[in-house]
Parts: sequence; structure tokens; C-alpha cells
Amino acid sequence: MPPEERLQKRLAAAGLGPRRKCEAMIEAGRVEVNGRTAILGDRVDAARDKVTVDGIPFGLEVDKRYFLLNKPPGYITTAKDTRRRPTVMDLIHEEGRLFPVGRLDRDTRGLLLITNDGYLGQRLMHPSHGVDKTYMVQAAGHLSPKGLAKLRRGVPFEEGITAPAKVKVLTNEGGRCLLEMTIHEGRKRQVRRMCAAVSLEVVDLIRTRLGPLDLKGLGEGSYRVLTPQEVNSLLALEEEG
Repeated sequence: MPPEERLQKRLAAAGLGPRRKCEAMIEAGRVEVNGRTAILGDRVDAARDKVTVDGIPFGLEVDKRYFLLNKPPGYITTAKDTRRRPTVMDLIHEEGRLFPVGRLDRDTRGLLLITNDGYLGQRLMHPSHGVDKTYMVQAAGHLSPKGLAKLRRGVPFEEGITAPAKVKVLTNEGGRCLLEMTIHEGRKRQVRRMCAAVSLEVVDLIRTRLGPLDLKGLGEGSYRVLTPQEVNSLLALEEEG
């Protein structure tokens, strides 16, 4: 394969979609190469050029890679941090460009997808595709029936009301409660803010599931390669969207 190819051909080969779809995205101004809006006819080098689609990094490599990380607390969910704080990528010892899909707060633990497939990552995180994210929430306070109904109905934020959460109350006594919460949006600190709105202070938060993926058998701070079956299940979610 030549080092440089036409952009639309390379995007199609890397899994973005049929050639005509890739051409339409370029013509609509949704694709950038090295920070410049791309045009039809642009040529790119998979090893050198940085491509974004709708502002999301899109690896040109044909070989897509997917890893599941059990994030410990104390790590920033970003590829790089200008303040030199530890990032989740410090835990991933792999070659090539990789990045985390979505964000977990520094103190939040649990499941995080690491990949070079930017377009799939974007679709998994976009609320319009309804990919469930499940959290185990340990909080100080008592969840009232009214508060539970509010979580299940949707909580008003300044930027608008959240989508309803699925909430299972596991314990709710002695000034503490343990909840299993499932949401499909990705607003900043959403679970913590929803809990605060019903007078609960989150003291421990762990994401246990993302769509079909879970943490079974994966120790905190460890990661593993996704199985072909898991990758196919993620791609099936993308197709449904």
C-alpha cells in the first residue's frame, strides 16, 4: 500500500464507511487533516497525518485496536495532560496512537475503553445512540422515595434535564446507600451531580459496564485486549445507531 492515498479511500479502508459516504463527509466540512478542513482530492499518510471526523480523532490505520482498562482512582482520563498529572495512558503499554473513549473523573474507577478507532468511540459516547453505562454508586445520605422518582424521571441541570436513569437500590440505611445506576448520556460529572440533586454525596463511584462490556476478571489498574466477539458487539451497536 502506498504511503500516501486519497483521503476518502483511506477513510473507507479504515472503516468509516463506503467511499461515497466518506466523500460526503469531506464535502460537508466534517473532516480535518492536521487541523485544516479537508477537501476532496487530499492525500494522507496513515503514519504521519492526524485526521479528525466531527472533531474526534480518527486513526487511519486499517488495523483497529481495542483495549478494556479497569481504571484506578487518581488518573486523568485523557491522552495527555499539560499539568503533567498521571493519565490513564500511563497504564497502557502499547505501541501506536491510542486514546480513551469518553471520560471518567479522576476519582472515579472502573471500565474504560481504549482504542484507535475514533469514529466508533464518538458514536459510543453520543447520547443519541443510547449506549448504556452502568455505575455502582456508594453515597452518604438517605435516598427518599421522592428522590428515587426524580432520578428515574430526569434531573434538571443548568444545561437541561437529564434523560431518566435506571436505578436499583441495593442498600439504603444508616445514613448510607448503595445504588446501581444506568445512564446513556455522558455529561460532565453526571452521576455525581444527579446524586447531589437528591441530597446524596457520592463517596465511591465505579463504572461496571459499557454496553456489552463488563469488568469481570479484570483487576484494578489492569487492562486486556477485547475479544473478537466483544469487538463485534461494539460494531453492532454502532450499526444500530
